[in-house]
Amino acid sequence: MNTSTAESLPLGTTAHYATMHKWLQRALLVCLTVLVLEASFTLPGLLIWFGWPTLSLVQVCDELMKVRYSDDNAQCLVPQPLFIASEGQAYKKSAQDDWGIQPRPRYKRIGYRDLVRFRDERLAREAAAAQHRGQLVPASADTTPAEPASPTH
Repeated sequence: MNTSTAESLPLGTTAHYATMHKWLQRALLVCLTVLVLEASFTLPGLLIWFGWPTLSLVQVCDELMKVRYSDDNAQCLVPQPLFIASEGQAYKKSAQDDWGIQPRPRYKRIGYRDLVRFRDERLAREAAAAQHRGQLVPASADTTPAEPASPTH
């Protein structure tokens, strides 16, 4: 073994495995770089998929909770208080999942910007219900006086 070759090798590497270590190091560097890039684009990609420019981050979280737990009253706690049960404990009974060792969700898959559509449909239902309730109240109160006629000059 040549002493100059042995001195230039990293600690713990023999001359026999030097080439393999060099290619492993390159492969690991590429894998770690790809992993960092993938992780940095995952959250923005998911937010755009769920409807981020239209919905705020809290609204996206709220809509995901509503879909996940099949409850229109589910909301994210922002900021999450310390030392309390998780958000899901309150809505676990309303979820339509098959609970067990391996729970199976029974909610629909969420497609591109479906949360925006779900929110718009829910708001339309709530507005229709409020309008329906608003029409029923004055119709049942026939004794309510009409607006006084404005005096004409």
